[in-house]
Amino acid sequence: MSFLSIILIAIVALEHFYFLVLEMFFWTKPTGIKSFGLKSKQFADDTKVLAANQGLYNGFLAVGLIFSIIQKSTIFALFFLVCVVIAGMYGAYSTKKIKLFYIQSIPPVFAILSLIIKFF
Repeated sequence: MSFLSIILIAIVALEHFYFLVLEMFFWTKPTGIKSFGLKSKQFADDTKVLAANQGLYNGFLAVGLIFSIIQKSTIFALFFLVCVVIAGMYGAYSTKKIKLFYIQSIPPVFAILSLIIKFF
């Protein structure tokens, strides 16, 4: 695993730890409401359990990516990076917000490219 790959994977992991914090702890706060473009404080309150669950999954993705760096495992890294790309694609599709795709899926695409480029 190259230094560039490690940096790019770490960026994706940090991004997902940030999502965990936003979704689990700030969903109903002005920061979370603004970040996710929620309709209202009431909507945030009504959906906070779902958001916390979603945040936990983002944390698992981040831990998987950190584990792949520690183990220097390209296979694990590729698996978790592909999971992130798919989650970003589905999130953008389901919310009709293309910005979500750019924020969540483009960084892992670059990390994937940095991992597979050594094979060519």
